[in-house]
Amino acid sequence: MLFKTASSPHNNQAYTVDQIMQRVLLALIPGTIAAIVFFGWGVFINIIIASITALTCEALMLNLRGRPIKPYLTDGSAMVTACLLALALPQLAPWWLTVIGTAFAIIFAKHLYGGLGFNPFNPAMAGYVVVIISFPREMTQWVPPLVEGYTHLNFIETFRLIFTGIAPDRFAWDAITMATPMDILKIQLGLELSINDIHQHQTYGPLFGSISGIGWEWINGLFLASGIWLAYKRIIDWRIPVGILGMLFFLSNSFALYDYASFTPPTFHLFSGGIMLGAFFIATDPVTASTTPKGRWLFGMGVGILIFIIRTWGGYPDGIAFAVLLMNLAAPLLDYYTMPRAYGHHWYEIPGYHKEDQDE
Repeated sequence: MLFKTASSPHNNQAYTVDQIMQRVLLALIPGTIAAIVFFGWGVFINIIIASITALTCEALMLNLRGRPIKPYLTDGSAMVTACLLALALPQLAPWWLTVIGTAFAIIFAKHLYGGLGFNPFNPAMAGYVVVIISFPREMTQWVPPLVEGYTHLNFIETFRLIFTGIAPDRFAWDAITMATPMDILKIQLGLELSINDIHQHQTYGPLFGSISGIGWEWINGLFLASGIWLAYKRIIDWRIPVGILGMLFFLSNSFALYDYASFTPPTFHLFSGGIMLGAFFIATDPVTASTTPKGRWLFGMGVGILIFIIRTWGGYPDGIAFAVLLMNLAAPLLDYYTMPRAYGHHWYEIPGYHKEDQDE
């Protein structure tokens, strides 16, 4: 019997780019639905705006670069960038802010470096940092969670507000926007109030749930479950999210044990803001993260350390985007110094690596 033997390499990749992106988008669905339920239609509208912008910019850049449009446009990478950025933006962010952030992510952070596989920075986080630095006031337009006592807009009212900036006549602007629990804790702790005083405050009390902010704990819990599924399917490497969450837990728990009144507990850090989205869906980007096993541990722990530092002492309530981009800079260095041995030898024993050292 004759067997056909294909040319090397014989160990094929388990998933194609299209399949990876499809599974990532599928894993985003539960947390996205929870975000819409708790914070309104603005989440859905942001995703639509970001998706249209991302696909348009992707097609434009592919055409300018002389690349075939359909294969790259349908691989799902632009859609993943759009969804991640849209989920990170405030629910009532004006439409032009979403367009600017998404366009920068696709055009500057992705295609000007050579497209998918060549970008050194996570495109979604690059776009997010641009808008949060350039438009800080618009980036504070968060809505309160779906709890009694707070005003919520329907789809038409939300759509009108995002595209015109005009709030419904029956609502005051302050009634439909407010600071997030992370913002509140950061500001009030700066005024030397204790954690218990902030939680018991009549104005802010309803915002806090069992372990974190109302709504945020459910969203992060669902992103955690989806992230575990991605790790189980080997779409992402489990070392990076475990390094992020483990280091964040260690640092926040250590400081909380030292002074519980002045530092937020680890449960709040792990289920507030976009930590699970960042740990499982953003930091695990195979292009911009470290590629070696040991390097991924160090990459994840570095992101966790930077998130805690920025959250605790920085000028922003959440530091996921800045932490990921800073560690993107360090990823090549981590890969260089954590390169695994080849066939039982050290990397410097492999011909071609540091040949000048071998000659000496």
